[in-house]
Amino acid sequence: MSYSVQLYSVRTALTEDAPGTLERLAAIGFAQVEPFDFAARADVLEPALAQAGLTAPSGHAGLVAGDREAIFDAAERLGIGTVIEPFVGPDNWQDHDSIARTADALNLAAEAAGRRGLRVGYHNHHFELESTIDGTTGLEHFATLLDPAVVLELDTYWAATGGADPVALLGRLGDRVKFIHIKDGPATLDTKAQVPAGQGSLPIWDIVDAATGLEVGIVEFDDYDGDLFDGVTQSLAFLERGRGQA
Repeated sequence: MSYSVQLYSVRTALTEDAPGTLERLAAIGFAQVEPFDFAARADVLEPALAQAGLTAPSGHAGLVAGDREAIFDAAERLGIGTVIEPFVGPDNWQDHDSIARTADALNLAAEAAGRRGLRVGYHNHHFELESTIDGTTGLEHFATLLDPAVVLELDTYWAATGGADPVALLGRLGDRVKFIHIKDGPATLDTKAQVPAGQGSLPIWDIVDAATGLEVGIVEFDDYDGDLFDGVTQSLAFLERGRGQA
């Protein structure tokens, strides 16, 4: 497994100075990043990634509501092999029919992506775990409706916030989970309370061990009551030290 960082964590700095932000992340020790809204940012990101020596194996883009082919064009430019739908709002997770519509949209996107050598995935928030369909969480019900070609990126923090045990959830979802978002804190909706990995309530190493199909672990902060570059530095240092190391 390798480590990446979701660029949403440093979104303000990225908007102000993309090349400088990416070079700073590379200097911290990241070799990979996960861009967001990358189709709109491709002209800036393409030279900045190359200048910083970074790659982007995954990226977030609104496949369900967006211009699918334009997103895939940008993914090819940036070397993004897996395009991940980052958000489908909570109203779409309350019943089978609405969940099935989202699954159908991603299944169609995956078919189109496959023709271009790309892959499609889905990233959760808390609400997909708060809803229950036929005795299981909305996210797990969704997984049963997906084509096997569609992968999952489990945001382990939001899963815990939604009331799920992320370790048990990873066990149930199995090898379909290829990416995880690694963040820590009290697992509440107060994003300012998020802390560097290893300093909060989540069992980070148990989570990593439970992700049997994991390709990339992605450091992320939705927000942070501190310097975000220091936060991602501490998270990466914790992960690179490994289990049981101070």
